[in-house]
Amino acid sequence: MSLPVAFPAWADCGSCAAIVRPFVVDQGFNGVVMVGHGSHIDYSASFGLADAATGRALTADTPFESGSISKWIAAMLVLRLVQQGQLALDEPISMYLPDYRADNGAKLTLRLLMSHASGLPNAIDEAIKRDPATRNLSIDQAEAVRRFASGDLHFEPGTDWEYSHSNWLLVKAIVERVTKRDYASLVDGYIVQPLAMRHSGTFAGSSLAVPGMAHGYLKLAPSAEPLDKPSPDFMMLAGGFYASANDLFILVDGLFSGRMLSPELTRILMSVERPAQHYALGGRTKTLSFGGKDHPVAWEYGSNGAYRVLVWRTLDDGHTVILMNNTSFDHMKMGDLGAALMEASYR
Repeated sequence: MSLPVAFPAWADCGSCAAIVRPFVVDQGFNGVVMVGHGSHIDYSASFGLADAATGRALTADTPFESGSISKWIAAMLVLRLVQQGQLALDEPISMYLPDYRADNGAKLTLRLLMSHASGLPNAIDEAIKRDPATRNLSIDQAEAVRRFASGDLHFEPGTDWEYSHSNWLLVKAIVERVTKRDYASLVDGYIVQPLAMRHSGTFAGSSLAVPGMAHGYLKLAPSAEPLDKPSPDFMMLAGGFYASANDLFILVDGLFSGRMLSPELTRILMSVERPAQHYALGGRTKTLSFGGKDHPVAWEYGSNGAYRVLVWRTLDDGHTVILMNNTSFDHMKMGDLGAALMEASYR
């Protein structure tokens, strides 16, 4: 297979191109790279294929699964509903789900669920490991909560941290119960449409049903090996959001320029709840050094199957790096590339 071809749309960051092109050649990176500050994109380039069978090339408008960045989207939506007075972060969830297990319901809150400090065991992932067909289950949210989010707590809520997708089954049940709307329509109405994101939304089942979606591959060379891991509707908050690089750039700029949440709720979204893990609500905030200075950084990484998506945004001055890949790329190498590009954005 020939080397991927780059299609730069903007190139105000000359050192970015000098970093990216050798990386693509040496590492066989197949994906999209974007660097900017504020609302301005300084560098954008796409490399390789969205669909090996047809030869369709990737672009900055190609949608990718965003993996666990979906949790950050879910937290944004919850805080929009908090802003409207429909939800509260620190009320017991029995207030919203009176039929839920009473002992857990009295202890758990939305803040604890969205910071993975609830103690709720990761029963859904355990079920998928036992039987991968669980990904194809078609059950309503109440049944999903009963099966996969109603176990005995591993620890007293708020005293420890455990990454558990089951938390997000409960958050979805709460959001839909309170608003009387399905989650997909809420994301579209509160996030996608207001920000004019053109290639973003939610999916259930296989993401390949989404028009223009980048196909996922275990690898492309010497032959393409497809990799598709469906995500059931009841796990939509944990991993059912998709977006293009252009749309993710619009999202982070819209969020941190105040077009989605009040300044106070944006601060709450990014405030670290679990310091050892840098975990806030649905995502992480880290302090990293770029341009000779320490910066607080919204640090989000998502993966599912072959998809890898990384989004960094400095919270003090708005420098942004977005990386997207659809060939099971090494996430540590993506982190190294992201750090090099963020540093380059300050030159």
